[in-house]
Amino acid sequence: MSEEENYKRVYTGPETNVQYLQELYEKAGINSRVRNDFDSGLRAGFGGGVPNQAQLFVMQNHYDEALKIAKSTFPKDFENE
Repeated sequence: MSEEENYKRVYTGPETNVQYLQELYEKAGINSRVRNDFDSGLRAGFGGGVPNQAQLFVMQNHYDEALKIAKSTFPKDFENE
């Protein structure tokens, strides 16, 4: 199993929210990764993704705890689930 397969997307939203969640996760001992398709596309010379939107991934074994933190921090982002 590759390292990428060990990560699961827990949140998609504004970069500032993602950065804040990363800080909370760090305090909770949860490692995370950010993927920003828009910025990556600009650097590569083509478009893609949505401006100011990023995806936050955590290791699968921390997913439930990370999701709980995200939902309690930004409950309106999870209303339509």
